[in-house]
Amino acid sequence: MIKSYLKVAWRNLMKNKLYSLVNIIGLTIGIVSCLLIGIYIKHELGYDHFNKNADNIVRVTMEYNHGGASQKMAATGTRVGPQFKRMFPEISDYVRLYKNSQIVGYRDLLFKEDNFIYAEPSFFKIFSYKLIKGNVNEALNAPDKIIITQSAAKKYFHDEDPMGKILRSENKNYIVSAVTADVPSNSQIKFDFIIPFNTLRQAKKEQYYGANYITYLLLKNKDQMRPLQQKITAYMKIVDKTELNLTGSQFVTFYLEPLTKVHLYSNLPGDLAPAGSIVYIYILIIVAVLILVIACVNYVNLAIAQSAGRGAEISIRKVMGAGKPQLFTQFIGEALLVTLIGILLAIGIAYIALPYFNQVAGIQFKYSVFFDPIIISSLILLALTIGLAAGAYPALLLSNIKLSKILKTGFSFTSGKSIRKPLIVFQFVISIFLIITTVIILQQLSYIRNKDIGYNKSNIVVLPTGYNMQHIDELKKEINNIPGVESVASANNEPVNVMWGDAIQTPDGKSLTVNALPMDEDFIKTLQLKIIAGSGFTQTDVLQIDTTNNYKNFQYAFILNESAVKALGWTPQQAIGKHIAKGEAGVIKGVVKDFNFKSFHTPISPLILFLDHFQTEALFARITGNNTSNTIKAIQTLWKQRVPDRPFEYKFLDDDFDALYRTEQQTAKVFTTFSFLAILLACLGLFAITAYSVVQRTKEIGIRKVLGANVSSIILLISKDFLLMVIMAMIIASPIAWYMSYKWLQDFAYRINIHWWIFIAADAASLIVAAITVSVQAAKAAMANPVDSLKNE
Repeated sequence: MIKSYLKVAWRNLMKNKLYSLVNIIGLTIGIVSCLLIGIYIKHELGYDHFNKNADNIVRVTMEYNHGGASQKMAATGTRVGPQFKRMFPEISDYVRLYKNSQIVGYRDLLFKEDNFIYAEPSFFKIFSYKLIKGNVNEALNAPDKIIITQSAAKKYFHDEDPMGKILRSENKNYIVSAVTADVPSNSQIKFDFIIPFNTLRQAKKEQYYGANYITYLLLKNKDQMRPLQQKITAYMKIVDKTELNLTGSQFVTFYLEPLTKVHLYSNLPGDLAPAGSIVYIYILIIVAVLILVIACVNYVNLAIAQSAGRGAEISIRKVMGAGKPQLFTQFIGEALLVTLIGILLAIGIAYIALPYFNQVAGIQFKYSVFFDPIIISSLILLALTIGLAAGAYPALLLSNIKLSKILKTGFSFTSGKSIRKPLIVFQFVISIFLIITTVIILQQLSYIRNKDIGYNKSNIVVLPTGYNMQHIDELKKEINNIPGVESVASANNEPVNVMWGDAIQTPDGKSLTVNALPMDEDFIKTLQLKIIAGSGFTQTDVLQIDTTNNYKNFQYAFILNESAVKALGWTPQQAIGKHIAKGEAGVIKGVVKDFNFKSFHTPISPLILFLDHFQTEALFARITGNNTSNTIKAIQTLWKQRVPDRPFEYKFLDDDFDALYRTEQQTAKVFTTFSFLAILLACLGLFAITAYSVVQRTKEIGIRKVLGANVSSIILLISKDFLLMVIMAMIIASPIAWYMSYKWLQDFAYRINIHWWIFIAADAASLIVAAITVSVQAAKAAMANPVDSLKNE
């Protein structure tokens, strides 16, 4: 019986090659989309779930409130973990981490390693990272031991046994005493090297301030998180402010975040790894479902359209005794066969497309992901769901046709026509919605790239130096002498994402929470910041930041941005010469025009610039851009001569600026790709439906031509109903797209206005593509010889 069903199903596929091809292409595209997006979503939703204690682990975050303003951060002070463990019996254990970049060397090898962490011995008790060899407890209790991953072992020691080998870092030697498996890609804690937390000088003292450390708590029971949070909030209200290093209206509190929620639901300064976004996950799910729905709608439409040609087949089957169940099974079987072919093709295409998908996703998925039991079972479930969902309605209609009706009046399907039109409209609603939202996303990204951000980020080469790099002023001068270099400056951070939080006070007791950027006297000139009052830093200001003789002659020179001056109640001109304090006293030297020192998601807030030659983390070299490669090579040669103990690395400031919007760029790529696929699928379906409609109206067209109808009138006759459906889809899709785009743009402090021309352009493009699709078939029918269509009548 099943063999017979399959034979008939295959015969019908071969009989209607055009419609079968459209269905298979559509379902294949839909399944490929779902498969690749499903792989990505599984990865993102699975963040940190590999830990056996995942449900009982929470991260502690800090909120600092000062003068009505608040600042949230992922880091805490060293006291939080041990003090909370002593105070609250709900806590089973804790671990503190500190992550930074280190220069690691072995013999002649020298690399800058970004995944270098300090951890306590409880790290491997709380988290489930796989140990390959060695003793992690011994390693994290000894100041001269280090734990490395398999990849790090391969990088430094190749095929040699790494155990007992000596690595050097920051002028210290460490003995490799344990090797772990590589960290899973969906782990927020990413490391290649671990050394004991107690080797940090700052870790030897417990304090709430100096928030530079990530603290995790292991709870005895996951249900204790909420009551524990209430206890922590109450406790922090009674902690002595001197212990917190706070005064006046300042206060600090701490919040608990479940480990498995951190990646998608939290995005705080100081996170160990770039955060994901649950909103982005929802967008991907919606897009994948919409593409799949378009493909299924194509199948339903074409199945209904073909039904008129199957009257004889249904009649014979009914005469031979086939009942509704047999007919229903036959038509569902055909849908499942098409879906099976689509699944097999989709797996092959996804396999080929995986490298491209990895670039878009920013994750290196391996081909083994296709053999994941969850992925395989999901594909099977998807095949059954698509087959049943796409085949059920046509199967019900066809199996319920009465034999007497076929014999009396022939086979017609008025109900099929009534459902076909809404389905075509629905397809184009989805397509037009995706096109409009894609254009708006691209417009916002273009706005971000081209907006004046208050400084010139072009042709700025960033040279990371590390915190303790020696002779940096001499190196800066030598780089400045290289042909092609216009100026060089140093600072603690890049101006694209300033994270340093601080507070300033005025003599009359007014206090203001600010961001702060330590820099040298050449930074403003090199970045081309705009001074609107006062002046920039000078050599005289440099001499005044003398820390010798117990800060006796020390005086800051400050430059504030417009927002800071406004918050203090001054005009830029009034601010010049005012005395303020940031720990130590100083004078406002100048006011700089507001510039974007964080992403466009955040409005410009008060910022203070001050001189500091000791907290340099990077050099900034403005180059002419005429011969970039030669200039970079010259800087590299000088670097190797002057800084042989640190590998040369560089990046461009505008690349780091673009990196702030990686999620938006990924969204744009996804929407652009799927907008194209959506309109392609919709037009494929429209093409096939038009072709079928032309066949059904062949005699009518022939008669009209005999009676004098010209080609253009026949094209209009065939096209107008379909184009009216597209126009209806435009009317429905446009307000939905406007609303969703408006909500998305609200996440940006600086954003575009949604212009009416975007909707006109997107709607016009959709209408033109649909018109071309329909007109090809209509013109073919209009130019056919009417004798051919009427000779058999």
